[in-house]
Amino acid sequence: MKEIYELPFWEKGLLVAGVDEAGRGPLAGPLVACAVILPPYTEPFLKGDSKKLSPSEREEAYRIIKERALSIGTAVVDSEVIDRINILQATRLAMKRALEDLKHPYDVVITDWVKLDVDNCIAIPKGDERSLCCACASVVAKVLRDKIMEHYHRLYPQYDFASHKGYPTKEHLQRLLQYRESPIHRKSFRPVKALFSEYTPSP
Repeated sequence: MKEIYELPFWEKGLLVAGVDEAGRGPLAGPLVACAVILPPYTEPFLKGDSKKLSPSEREEAYRIIKERALSIGTAVVDSEVIDRINILQATRLAMKRALEDLKHPYDVVITDWVKLDVDNCIAIPKGDERSLCCACASVVAKVLRDKIMEHYHRLYPQYDFASHKGYPTKEHLQRLLQYRESPIHRKSFRPVKALFSEYTPSP
């Protein structure tokens, strides 16, 4: 991250809340959103966004973010809500709740692509690569979601959620076909929807 998107706002004395999520693509588990406010002029300290970090690198980044952030807000939207309102609306809901969870005022909101109905929201392409606050939010959301999926792995070990975290890997699809959907699978997502409809009798 050579240039920080927040810099012009910091130069004007404005605080920025970066927002991102983890879990839009999986077939199972919740969507987790995070909002992070960093002190102005924080120097870049991440090697990249959460997808480019190893699990151990994410854990270390998570520790540093908790030490340096002025405030961190988080929110979780479960699979039932995702099925009811769709993944885009669930993403917006989680992001707005993460902002509401912040314990520090802010002036500007930067998101990765997703436009929110909040004041002074700027949705930028590849926000988790261009905005340090967004990148930090991405890391926190990913770490927290992984921990949730490891918890679900203990409840439903037959799906091996600890390995694939609910994403549609070949192994996950094979186990889904073998065991059918769990209570945390998203029934509105293909191929879960196709499998669910196959075993649901017509009215």
